[in-house]
Amino acid sequence: MRLASFNVENLFDRARAMNLKDAADGKPILERFAELNALLAQPSYSSADKKRMAKLIMELDLEKSDTGDFVILRRNRGGLVKRPKSGGVEIIAEGRADWVGSLELRDEPIDEQAMRNTARVMRDIEADVLGVIEVESRPVLRDFNANVIAAPGGEIFRHAMVIDGNDARGIDVGLLTRQEFPIGVLRSHVDDMLTERDPIFSRDCAEFEVTAPSGARILLMLNHFKSKGFGSQQSSNAKRHAQAKRVAEIYDERIAMGIKNIAVMGDFNDTSDSESLRPLIEGTNLKDIFLHPKFEDGGFPGTYGNCAANNKIDFILLSPALFDKVTGGGVFRKGMWPGARAKRWEAYPEVARKEDAASDHAAVWADIKL
Repeated sequence: MRLASFNVENLFDRARAMNLKDAADGKPILERFAELNALLAQPSYSSADKKRMAKLIMELDLEKSDTGDFVILRRNRGGLVKRPKSGGVEIIAEGRADWVGSLELRDEPIDEQAMRNTARVMRDIEADVLGVIEVESRPVLRDFNANVIAAPGGEIFRHAMVIDGNDARGIDVGLLTRQEFPIGVLRSHVDDMLTERDPIFSRDCAEFEVTAPSGARILLMLNHFKSKGFGSQQSSNAKRHAQAKRVAEIYDERIAMGIKNIAVMGDFNDTSDSESLRPLIEGTNLKDIFLHPKFEDGGFPGTYGNCAANNKIDFILLSPALFDKVTGGGVFRKGMWPGARAKRWEAYPEVARKEDAASDHAAVWADIKL
């Protein structure tokens, strides 16, 4: 069985603020969006809240309209804002119960060549079981599989599953498997909470049970931890630490239940030597596929961006029972931008520009004899 994990960075559509040429340009937009969303969700709005919300609405280009370049304010019923002719914005609601609607990020289509290269990676890695990170929804994954991976002449996956997670930006985790690897029991942890209003997982720790042709069962735990893209470093580190701690607890619970074949994988947005990931990396008996003697890293220690050691953020962690069955593994970088001058690795000829890249992430794979 070939097991793989790949952050596809969306398949058809991606939030505009996350699709800019320079990711740093989108950071303040995402931070304002997150802050405004949190304020709007409060049961009651103080004078200070209203003042701050009005300022954020204007900074998000919503002063004159509910539709800005990057954000849409949907107001279905009730009153939230008033826009005086003299200019500015006034919050007229006293709390969340006074209006019905939502704040949403605007999407735009993925670059067509990048889309094709994403499908090419998903075909060429030849995985039997493929964890996908940052996918919009199950219908999107299903349609991408049937219409893009399938052309020209690609072998489609038989099973596709996504559980809708906690992120409003359409960056969930999902799974594609071949005919001989049906998906069985599913579990979601979107409701695991730090506090009454603060879920542990930014997306989900989705559990998928897959059966191999031999009859052996493997439990996959797919994750996409809190990014470093926005918010303070301290709060982001604390969030990832809480996520790693909870995944470690779930893993230990499954081991105690007698489940031996477990893989924890995905984009953890931090390195294996970080304090944030310590509960998972050092607090369990999980083993990183990168440490297996038959694993080939392709000459680069990382999986993201320039693939330096401080960019090793994509993981396949295996329980001892699975690690002992590994026959090979590696990192697939052909869909990544190799650099404009000295090419760091072999890439598809179609990756002629950075915008053509399938993703900023490499795919990681492991061959396991089950």
